[in-house]
Amino acid sequence: MTHQHHTIDYIEFTVLDLAQAKRFYGTAFGWTFQDYGPTYAGIQRPGGGEVGGLSVGPKVERGGPLVVLYSTDLEASLEAVRDAGGRLVKEIFAFPGGRRFHFLDPSGNELAVASYE
Repeated sequence: MTHQHHTIDYIEFTVLDLAQAKRFYGTAFGWTFQDYGPTYAGIQRPGGGEVGGLSVGPKVERGGPLVVLYSTDLEASLEAVRDAGGRLVKEIFAFPGGRRFHFLDPSGNELAVASYE
């Protein structure tokens, strides 16, 4: 894996329950993980390497940077998030160049999923 200067290389999510977070992201988006003990799991990149991690912490604070995931089928992604236990906080809406929705994971992290025209 190559790292590129000044690009986002890795992102960590604080979660309250590691097993619950792994189930949610695995079910909603098909993510896989590498466990590094009882309080940390790396998010595996398809084809090898890691793109981030889940780290157990005492609380989750909203209002930080918004992580936006890409989807080729926004409606199917919305349904998968709901089915996995995510809580919708913004229904699908249009923005210049695409559409997206926002949700909370079981720990309370807010993410968005977008598709582009």
